[in-house]
Amino acid sequence: MVTPAFIGVTMARRGLLRPGSPARVARQLWSLRRWGFGLAGEVRQAAARSPDRVAVVDDTGLSLTYAALLDRATRVAHAISDSIVAGDRVGVLCRNSAGMLATLVGVAQLGADPVLINTGLPAAQLAELITAQNLSLIVHDDEFDGVPAGVGLPASVLESRLAQVSPTPLRPPPRPSRTIVLTSGTTGTPKGARRPTPGGFGPLCSIVDRIPLRHGARVLIAAPLFHTWGFATMQIALALRATIVLRRRFDPAAILDDLTTHRCGALIAIPVMLQRLLEVPPPALDVPLAHRPALDVVAVSGSALPGGLATRFMDRFGDVLYNLYGSTEVSWASIATPADLWAAPDTAGRPPHGTTITVLDAAGNVVPPGASGRLFVHNDMLFEGYTSAATGGQPSGPQGLPTGDLGHLDESGRVFVDGREDDMIVSGGENVFPSQVENLLADRPEIREVAVIGVPDDEYGQRLAAYVVLHPAKSLTEEQIRDHVRRHRARFCVPRDVVFLAELPRTTTGKVLTRLLGPPR
Repeated sequence: MVTPAFIGVTMARRGLLRPGSPARVARQLWSLRRWGFGLAGEVRQAAARSPDRVAVVDDTGLSLTYAALLDRATRVAHAISDSIVAGDRVGVLCRNSAGMLATLVGVAQLGADPVLINTGLPAAQLAELITAQNLSLIVHDDEFDGVPAGVGLPASVLESRLAQVSPTPLRPPPRPSRTIVLTSGTTGTPKGARRPTPGGFGPLCSIVDRIPLRHGARVLIAAPLFHTWGFATMQIALALRATIVLRRRFDPAAILDDLTTHRCGALIAIPVMLQRLLEVPPPALDVPLAHRPALDVVAVSGSALPGGLATRFMDRFGDVLYNLYGSTEVSWASIATPADLWAAPDTAGRPPHGTTITVLDAAGNVVPPGASGRLFVHNDMLFEGYTSAATGGQPSGPQGLPTGDLGHLDESGRVFVDGREDDMIVSGGENVFPSQVENLLADRPEIREVAVIGVPDDEYGQRLAAYVVLHPAKSLTEEQIRDHVRRHRARFCVPRDVVFLAELPRTTTGKVLTRLLGPPR
């Protein structure tokens, strides 16, 4: 349970209880009381308390203070209010930018529900999504020209409207906005999940208690804002009255430059981005410290940390890595600190304050430490259900929501994810988790990235296939890969098929699209 005492202590530790102008503090608290703790309320409280602080900077050169961000968001609300009312759903199909942030806040101020659309969604799925989510409007970057004209509002057209409207004050809408985050869609059309609006400071404190983000920090969010992780950290940054730095596309060298140029102390990313950052040559020893990133926090989520990536990253950047395990449906489940990752690089960490994780067997009984079972999560930010009745409601029970993963706890209470329930295969009567072989191979210095999946087998039912991408100028044979697995794992874990690829097909959030790997040769 998140108690008032815990909230007060955590807010003090993270600098949120610093004295300020009584008038500004009063306006800040009044904004939260009237508008709540959603996007509209968070921006308004920040603008009331710190109007002149830079809220967001992007790679187009746009820089907005909190007062300017609120002004722009209010103009967005007026610009679309002729066709959008509270309760409507508005798709947002944009890359990370200050304009995207202002659009999200503008939609929220009307009481409409922003629907975060994956920028990598194929045109056919986008057409299905418009119908499935009953979208009244899609605000989109101009580059996405596959949006139907009747529902699409290009960013350039919206921009021209903003100069023509007056940002007259808005009143709280008759119903609060609910953000809809889409599932990854790796196995089909994405489902819409309704995210709850925080009811207070508890959810914020649960995260920043474990991940030491502070008031007024400068945070580079490289993770896509349309993804649960990027969106959640954006909300946290707004609550902390931080400065958010955004770049439309991930480029590892440019990200490292941005960290230095904007003096960012925190980076929000997904695991594959860490791999790409490590491929950028480190600065020479004679480069002044002022021209190197000075990071205090690198927080990642969205997919598992492969192999020894955590320790390799900390060897170069220091003890700054935090790994959050969660999902669109359960929000967060556990957080691994640098100390956790040094002790067990493959751990997902421990549940933060106010969250419980239970491991249950097939019969629904709690299993002892070390035993594998289904992972269930309970906290205050479980999703409110899917937006379509056809996809079911909120399948929660006394233990919370299932994550869809199998895992176990160790004696210290650390969480380990053994693999997806639907990824485990049975080969010759033996249960095999592809992720265990995947992590083993990922530690080979020749291998840049690897995916291991189960494929049908006439004799054993199923067998493993490994899809391997090598670093440039490195070489490995199929038999060398099999021998490596044979020396470290049981015989039924050895992949019969090894396929070398130029790259793995991934979603824009870094997850491997296994359905696109193709049949093994």
